[in-house]
Amino acid sequence: MAQPNLNKKARDIMNTRVMTAARQFSGRDLAILFLSGTFSGLPVVDPGNKLVGVVTEFDILKALAARKDLHVMTAETLMSPLPICVEESTTAEEIIQMMITHQVIRIPVVHEGKLVGVISRSDLLNHLIDAHLINVYGA
Repeated sequence: MAQPNLNKKARDIMNTRVMTAARQFSGRDLAILFLSGTFSGLPVVDPGNKLVGVVTEFDILKALAARKDLHVMTAETLMSPLPICVEESTTAEEIIQMMITHQVIRIPVVHEGKLVGVISRSDLLNHLIDAHLINVYGA
């Protein structure tokens, strides 16, 4: 079995189709979006596509635990500002270490501060594990 190529760059792994939230996006609408099961977090960007934060299900839970009203909360008030992010040239090995160290499941990819993609754990696994090793049995 070949060793995974941990020198792959973020630009080769990242997902460039990224849903984002504007700063003023409602906390309640974020919660409903997360309930769909499609997303568990979103990058928050300004109108120039500059990454300003990340909002996750965990941020919604923290607001609820603090008895905050999600109707008046916004992505900006819920988000973690200055999120961990990587440049397009960051290696898979470095990204994995960041995910482990910071216990995150996705990392935004930026170019000159602007969001260009996102890398999730499954994106890494899809690029680092040979698909021919996976067998599905049954109907």
